[in-house]
Amino acid sequence: MSRLAAGLVCMSLVLPPASAADTSVVGTWRLQSTVREVVATGKRNNEFGEKPDGYVTYLPDGRMHGILTIDDRMRPGGPPSTSEEKTKIGTTIGYAGTYTVEGNMITQRVEFSSNQSWTGSKQVRLYKIDGDTMTITAVNTNPKDGQESRTVAVWKKVK
Repeated sequence: MSRLAAGLVCMSLVLPPASAADTSVVGTWRLQSTVREVVATGKRNNEFGEKPDGYVTYLPDGRMHGILTIDDRMRPGGPPSTSEEKTKIGTTIGYAGTYTVEGNMITQRVEFSSNQSWTGSKQVRLYKIDGDTMTITAVNTNPKDGQESRTVAVWKKVK
């Protein structure tokens, strides 16, 4: 590797993600819907229910955090929770880290997550913004069933 290339690599590691602050993803977005499609079969379902809820926030400094819950998330009857309640309560995803934007891709570098398999990973998403609506598409292996899936989440900008 040349000295110039090595220097550019080093600079890219210490500079903030300039592209993150220069895009319209900056702000807080509220979840409107999610649809998962199994790539092999085309089977579609609303994994988080008909009316999921959640927020994702992209900050100008390149940091982000998100939380999503299913629509019929139950409240426990009271401490201590039953085994069934504990299973149903575990229907929230939360994560945080940094992000960069390049073209129509958002790369999230997850620093911690309720899904420990995401912690330390890069989550790459395609996105499209139309007015105050952002559509984010993820293609990955679903941890619940191991199938390759495409998940489309629609978000509305919070004003």
